Order: sequence, then structure tokens, then C-alpha cells
Amino acid sequence: MSRTPPFRLARGGRLIDRAFQIPFRFDGRSLRGVQGDTLASAMLACGQMMMGRSFKYHRPRGPVASGTEEPNALFGLGQGGRFEPNQRATTTALVPGMVLHSQNCWPSLDADIGAVNNWLSPMFPAGFYYKTFIHPRPFWKHLFEPIIRRSAGLGRAPVDPDPDRYEQAYAHVGTVVVGGGIAGLTAAREAAEQGGRVLVLEQNPVWGGRSPVDHKGGEAAIAALLDDLRARDNVTLRRNTMATGLYDHGYLLARETLADHEPARALPRQRLWRIRAGHVVTATGALERPLAFACNDVPGVMLASAVRDFIVDYGVAPGQRIVVVTNNDDAYRTALIAQDAGLDVTVLEARDRADGDLPQAARAQNITVLTGTAIAKVNGSRHVESVTICGQNGAGKPTGSIDCDVVAMSGGWSPVVHLYSHCGGKLIWDEDRAMFRPDPDRPPVGAAGQGNVTAVGAANGDLRCAGDLERAEDATMPVWCMPRHAPYRLRAKMWLDFQNDVKVTDVQLAAREGYASVEHTKRYTTLGMASDQGKISNINGLAVLSDALKQPIPQTGTTTFRPPYAPLTLATIAAEARGDAFQPLRKSPMHDWHERHGASWEPVVQWRRPYCYPRGDEDRQAAVSREILAVRGSVGTLDASTLGKILVKGPDAGRFLDMMYTNMMSTLPVGKCRYGLMCNENGFLMDDGVVARLSDDAWLCHTTTGGAERVNGHMEDWLQCEWWDWQVHTVNLTEQFAQIAIAGPKARDLLERLPGSVDLSAQALSFMQWTQGDIAGIPARVFRISFSGELSFEVAVPAGRGLELWEKLHEAGRDLDIVAYGTEAMHVMRAEKGFIMIGDETDGTIIPQDLGLGWAISKKKTDYIGKRAQMRSFMKDRSRWQLVGLDSVDGRLIPDGALAVDSGTNANGQRRTQGRVTSSYHSPTLGRPIAMALVRHGPDRMGQVLEFPMPSGEVLKGRICDPVFYDREGARQNG
Repeated sequence: MSRTPPFRLARGGRLIDRAFQIPFRFDGRSLRGVQGDTLASAMLACGQMMMGRSFKYHRPRGPVASGTEEPNALFGLGQGGRFEPNQRATTTALVPGMVLHSQNCWPSLDADIGAVNNWLSPMFPAGFYYKTFIHPRPFWKHLFEPIIRRSAGLGRAPVDPDPDRYEQAYAHVGTVVVGGGIAGLTAAREAAEQGGRVLVLEQNPVWGGRSPVDHKGGEAAIAALLDDLRARDNVTLRRNTMATGLYDHGYLLARETLADHEPARALPRQRLWRIRAGHVVTATGALERPLAFACNDVPGVMLASAVRDFIVDYGVAPGQRIVVVTNNDDAYRTALIAQDAGLDVTVLEARDRADGDLPQAARAQNITVLTGTAIAKVNGSRHVESVTICGQNGAGKPTGSIDCDVVAMSGGWSPVVHLYSHCGGKLIWDEDRAMFRPDPDRPPVGAAGQGNVTAVGAANGDLRCAGDLERAEDATMPVWCMPRHAPYRLRAKMWLDFQNDVKVTDVQLAAREGYASVEHTKRYTTLGMASDQGKISNINGLAVLSDALKQPIPQTGTTTFRPPYAPLTLATIAAEARGDAFQPLRKSPMHDWHERHGASWEPVVQWRRPYCYPRGDEDRQAAVSREILAVRGSVGTLDASTLGKILVKGPDAGRFLDMMYTNMMSTLPVGKCRYGLMCNENGFLMDDGVVARLSDDAWLCHTTTGGAERVNGHMEDWLQCEWWDWQVHTVNLTEQFAQIAIAGPKARDLLERLPGSVDLSAQALSFMQWTQGDIAGIPARVFRISFSGELSFEVAVPAGRGLELWEKLHEAGRDLDIVAYGTEAMHVMRAEKGFIMIGDETDGTIIPQDLGLGWAISKKKTDYIGKRAQMRSFMKDRSRWQLVGLDSVDGRLIPDGALAVDSGTNANGQRRTQGRVTSSYHSPTLGRPIAMALVRHGPDRMGQVLEFPMPSGEVLKGRICDPVFYDREGARQNG
């Protein structure tokens, strides 16, 4: 049967205004919709039923649903920087001037060369790519892998920067109600009456969900509830706001659409809400399930609820002759509404009896109802032309056919349990209603051990009422295949996942091949892995799997529900964190001083640190050399404010730090400092720094500049997840203090020139001690630690007074030729002393023993994080690369990362390696290049020469030596 206009009905359409025409373009064609349309309703009104191609077989696809569950009608939308792929036509509002492009087709939607896959589909069963890639002949894999990779994805990724604006907002409320239907608004009123702030979120632009259609008196009930809620000061209502993820302790993410695809409006396009709630009510409704019958993917086969929505909400008739096929009473609402709109309707009822109020009302309106009847096959390719019918309980033998241009299918309803499940809520199978619904005995658990998430209405499986409005319906009969005993030739054409082309036979094949877990079947067949995340396919798929495994549906279970509920744009997640604001720039209190004095900057995570301070025509290397010689000869200052400073305090802080560090921290006396190493649970070195004991129950842990947040997170992870009953509190104080390193043989002389109460003498403040008092009238904590190998003090003062102290030091040291030195001078001086640098000598595979730091591992402790991992055999292997120094044989610098080659080749035919350079510098102190390297058996090979081939073809040579190049006895740093 051919499709004939008109598709826009003369009456109806509660969400549209026919007086305002809206032009748009689709694949070069000029079309028109009306105000209030979605892209899907506008295209259906223009007679465009085919809107896309399926992913694998490129089969013609039309819309199946009318909301976020739609898997087929996806477009590339916009141009230039505003181009976005995979825009869902059923939820995207039509805006004047929109430009739409079909996806996954070439050269056009109507003539797609990729449709050849449909003819070759027997060659591409479930899991064919897995079987292809394990084929014993490599050329087979190399032939198909590039083809498959080029075919991956539906839309093309945008390439231009997005010019739109996005933002994030925060809310703290007593109760959040997700869903603005009758059940949700009723729950909001009850919460508001109990006091506290209430926030109601509705994903659609209008309130009420499907209630005005599904319930007599629904519109009046919604209007009354909204009037009541709007009159309350403690209630906030937000439309166009979709809750996308619910996490532990009442943390909810929601996306609010403000000016989507409307760049002319001076508003952010979207807003991401981060909400903390004491209680969350999910009133998210239910989704209708499709039915599996042969060729149920032909454009024009739609959910009955979608047909109803298009007629009632948008005044669009998807077709003129509609066949409604159902196993439940709800679909009769669609039949009655379609007939009232002037369309021809026939109902195919899978149940043997249908005597409820709705079927009776349909018969009273002279709608033909054929009970015990199924669809054997849909006829048509680009659109529905007719259906072949048969008995539901038979084997698919045709009993007749019906001409039609739309099939409205209804396989029952599934509660939207996604948010409830995101935060740990468990589900239970309801046999009577053939659905998974929230298990009241296993709700999500909140911070206080109490359930803080409640599901109400259809989201709780209550499909027969909403609020105070009751509806009487007969029970749904589970129908997973139509007809029940369909032969293979029919099952091979029954589609479960419309976007990914997963058929009933694919799931049955997975079961035969041993994929008994629903999670394994999902990945083997790609069932539910489409952009709709299986909202309408998963229940049918797991039911088919259960039948194939001959086990009950609850035993098969469900796949994991993960956020987001619907796709989010990356721009919404990033919000203002783009361009210069992508990673906020962190500046030390002395940043402006450095800039005025010509600092050449180095990015260190979010910080900017002075690399060096070039003067005049100096290049960076010359500046670094000058700074090093000045520090070695007199005195210099380094801005060390960016180093991490984490306060660890509490009765159990000592034993906690004993677990965090490889050495013992609980025995550290007050007023002393100790160098510490921190490993992850795999035994690999992750950070180092000096720990100072401040009091009996408080320690200050210094970390690398890039490690403060990571180390603090590491500590909190163990405290909150493993040792939650230990009395320990951590605070990241990095930005609370400015810290200045004063290094050089005249460092003590310089500090003593400033008035203060701190005794800086060698007798009062020896190496690895700290004290506090005031310096130049500024409260200060002074540490006698050194990373340069020189006499050094690190002075920590309140951040707001850091610049004041810095300037006073430089004023007092003018006659000492004081210099400010940067990070590169610091790195060179530490390498001259053989000190390791996290990130240079470590790469995520290095343990302390590799670096000769066994002395920093306590022999008294029974355990620390990483100890058991370090006891594994390969961690103790003598062939592990170990730290050594390298002297250049011919005076040429051996670059960082250079590999020392060995004799022979590896499995890939490449020359074997026996080491690599980790740090390499020209030392102005020694007047020659120096390097540190990790070398196999390195400490046992002193004096041996290694070869380092360069890309240019030349070979550099380095002689293994002690990694400490300067002042091995430590006389200078001990002062």
C-alpha cells in the first residue's frame, strides 16, 4: 500500500501552533514544519518516513519511538562549529533554518551503497568480527580490520570549535523529584507539605508526561498540581531538564536545555546541574516494548505509544491505515485516538481474550479486533505496505493479509529504573506484569545506611494508576516472539536492537555458542550497545536469551544500568572549561614578581613555574648555567610554593602514614623531618617528599608539584574505602602557604640579616630539622632541607605574605649577588647530587629498589602499601634495570630517553636494549655533561661503556659511574 497525504491532521496537536511555519532543510531539500514540532514530527508531517540507515546492514529505518528511547531517527545537525552528529529527531525541537543530514549512508539515504551488507548479511552473523580477528592467517585480519574500522560509528565527528556557550550550576535541596507526570507532581506536593526545599525536574518542555492522553481528567489534575506547587516558596520547577545520572549519597547530574540550536538567543545552550539531595524520588515513568515479528524494522513499524504521541501532541498521522498489534490493553488507547483522528484502524490481539474496558470501547467504535492473532511478516522495504497475519499460538502459517501503511506495536511496558539502579538499587522480576521493577527490600543505601531513593508511579511498576487516577486493564501476556512457534526463516528477520541490527537468531546463536551471561551476550551481539543503550531492546533480548537457555528470566538477569541515561554532549560536561579555562592557571604569590623579572615559564600541571630568568641576550641555557653557579657560589632563592603540602592529623595519623610511606613515620620526633617514598598498591613508586612532624598527632607531608591532588586523593581513597574507622583527617594546604627555598653557602648569612625570633645556627637547626617563629615580622616555619646539595632553608609563610618575604630577601641579599633560580637550575643541581625526580627516574614501572633507595624502606614495619607487590619474584629479579650515573666518553650530551643497545634482537626483530637515559644535563658546576640512567645490572658494571645509537646514525657512548657527581660526602648541604 502506498503512503498518501495528508500527514498533518486538520485538528489536534496540543504542543504545536499551525499559524507559525518553520522552514528547514534535510539532505538539500527544503521542508516546513510548525512551531512546537520535533524534527521527527516535522519530517513525518512532510511524508518523510525513512530517516536513517541501520549501523551494520544499512537497512532503511524510520522512527520507532517518540522520546529518548528512539534508536533510528538520528541526524547530523547544523553546520561548521555547530555541527553535531547523532541528534535524536524525537527529542530535538525544530528551530527555523535547521540543516539536517542523514547518516551512515553514501551517496544518499535513498541510494546507499552500504545496503549491499544487507544482501551479504549471512556472512556477518553475531560475533563475526571476533571470529575474523582470531583467524590463523594474518592477512585475513589485515584485510578486514581496516574495512571494519572505517565502517565504525554512525555519524562523523565535528572538526570545528563549538562557538556556543555552556555552563554548570549547583543546587542543594531536601528532595529532588525526577519526572513531571501526575505521579511525580503528586510526590512533589507531598514532599513540599513536609517542609524543606523541593526541586522537580521534567525532561520535556511540557508537564504531565503522557497523562493528558492516558487518563480521563489528566489535564485538569496536572493543572491543579502545578498551581499548588507554583504557589509554594519551597518548590522549584524545571522543565527541559533531564536527570542523566544518580550517584551515591543523593548526588544527581541533570542537563537543562536553555537555547538548544538557537545561537541568536543570548543564553547558554545547555546547563549541567550538580545537585545534592537528601532524598530522591524517581517518577520516571515506563517505556513501551516493541514486539519481535518478521520485518518489524520496516519504516512505518512504530510503538503504539509513539503513534499516539504524534497524533495527539503534534497533529501528525504517520499513516492513513494503521494496524495495531498488541498483547496488552494500553494499545487500544492508540486505536481509539487514531480512529477519532479519522484513520482506519485494525487491532491484532495476541491474547485469546480481550474483554477489558478499552477493548470493549474499541469494539463499540466498530474497530475490528482479531484475537489470538499475530503478524507473520511485514511487507514492504522503504515503508510498510501490508502485513501477513497468522495465529499467535501457531507456527506462522498465513491466514490472510491486511493493507496498511503503519504498524503500531505494543509488547507491554518496562519501568524506567535506570536512575534507581545507577546508585545500587536492585530489581525484582514481576511475573504477573512481565517486567523488572524496583525491589522494595533492596533500595539504594544512603550515607546514613538508610534508603534515600524512592521510585513512584510507573517507575515503580505501577502501570495501572498515576496519582489519584485509576485505570482498570487486563493483564499483559508476555510475547517475546510472534508467532510463538515461529520457524527459523521468520526468526531470522525479527529485530531486537534496531540500530545495531541484532536479531532474535543472533541472541539464540550466542546462547548456543556458550554465552550464558547476559553481559557476555550483550558484547558478543552488540545488543543494547546502541546510542539508546537498549532502552527498548534489552528486556526482549534477555527474554529471548532466557528462552534459548531454558531458564527463568530472573536467573538470566539484566545488564548493568550506567549513566548517563541519555547521551550528553562533551561541551555540556566541560562547560566553561574550554580554551584558556580548560585547565585553570594556578599562580604562586610571587608570580607577578617573576613575570616582571623576565621569567621564562614552564608549565607544571596547572601551575606556571619559572624555568629560568634570562638577562639581556642570554638564551635559556646560559641563564640556567649562570643561576647554578650563583647558587653554588653565593645564594639564590627558589619559589617552592607549588610543592604539595598535605596536613595529616588525628590519633591514628602515625600508623596511617606508616602504611602510606615505605619508611617509618610514626617514630619521627616532633621538630624533625624525614624523606619518604610513597608506592601504589602495585609496588611502583608514585611520589616522594619530606615529611615533618608538627605535633604528637600531626604531620605535614610535602609532595611533588604535580602530585598534591593525586596524593591527597590516594590518601582519601584508602581512608574512605579501607580504613574508614581510623581517626585520621587530611587537608590539602598547598595554596595556603608560600614557600621559599634559600640555597647556597651564604643562605644562613642572608636569613640572619632579617630580624626575627628564629635561631638559624647549625647547633639549633641542623639538617632535617624544622622550627618556627617570625622572620622580618612574618610568622614562618623554617625547614632545614635541601634539594640542591647546598646549605638550604625552606621557609613557609602565609600565602598572602609570600611576596613580602621574597622581596625582603632580595633586598637584603643585593650585595651577595643573590639570584632567583628556576626549575631547570633546580633540576640540574639535584642531578649533580644524584637525587631522583618523580617523572624522570620513574615511569610507573619503577620500584624504590631500582633507584638504590632500599635504605628508605623500613625493615621494622610488617606492611606498607606496595610491600606485598614488591615481594613478587619479578620485582626481585636481579636483571631489573637499576639507577647509575653516566659520564660522556667524548664530551657530547647523551639525550634524555636514549636507549643503550645490547647484542642480539628481540621477538620483533629489533635490537635488544639494556638501559635508558632518565635525566641528562650539561653541568656548569663540573663543566661537562652528566646523565642518570636505568641499566640492567647497572651498579655491578661500574666503568663499562654503553652505546646509544641516535636517529641520525651516530653512536654516543657513556661510561657507567656513581650517580652522585658532586659533593658525595654531603658536606655542603650539612652546612
